Amino acid sequence: METQLVYTLTNNFEDFTHTTDNGVEFWLARDLQKLLDYTQWRNFELVIEKAKTACNLSGQEVFDHFADVSKTIDMPKGATKEINDIMLTRYACYLIAQNGDSRKETIAFAQTYFAIQTRKAEIIEQKLLEYERVSARQKLAKTEKELSQVIYEQTGGNENFALIRSKGDQALFNNTTAQMKIKWNIKNKPLADYMPTILLKAKDFATEITIFNATQHQMQTENQISHEHITNNKTVRDTLISRGITPENLSPDEDVKKVERKLNSDNKKSLKNNKGFQE
Repeated sequence: METQLVYTLTNNFEDFTHTTDNGVEFWLARDLQKLLDYTQWRNFELVIEKAKTACNLSGQEVFDHFADVSKTIDMPKGATKEINDIMLTRYACYLIAQNGDSRKETIAFAQTYFAIQTRKAEIIEQKLLEYERVSARQKLAKTEKELSQVIYEQTGGNENFALIRSKGDQALFNNTTAQMKIKWNIKNKPLADYMPTILLKAKDFATEITIFNATQHQMQTENQISHEHITNNKTVRDTLISRGITPENLSPDEDVKKVERKLNSDNKKSLKNNKGFQE
């Protein structure tokens, strides 16, 4: 395909991109029909139906990717007419391209274009999830440091911090920290470094409550603070279980320190590339 045609088609696809109020990109089927060189709407509808079938077979909800809408178009002599249209996600456009007439240059281009765009979106989404997990781990570390300080100030020493934290683990997981490390095959690393984001946030929330109540009620013994921390972790555990999440049955995630190093490395490469481009 000639370079100029590729450039033109790329701009066309991007020019017809819309965004919902919550930031979701979409295309309108009537616009895509023209971009893909289908002169008859009824012929393009057949391709859309094939794409919907493929969407359903892939385990996705069709209505999440193909949303029926209507729009008003201008007619001769100032008249207007309501016509049916469809809001299409990037994934829907990809499926339409895959089910279109590949003999058309526009279809061949669209197959590659939406495949790349879909993959880019998946990579961005994965990075956002990784950033969220790293942030949650950092927040937990900060909160636990604060709890250690509260214990030191109110009991006269922080040698009890590790004991109190381990009691919290047992209340949250219904297993000791050591048992969870064996279950998750962790050696010489903190248990929290392998927790999924949901558990990092749950553990952080329980610890925040412990800090608040220990400070508000001026708890001055290890027994008082331990009891508070156990209660809070059990309460959080009960909430998770009530929503179908059993902490000890979740699989461990990748070592969060490795994830953080990877993200930092990617950021450095990105900055280096941008700098080279600017120069």
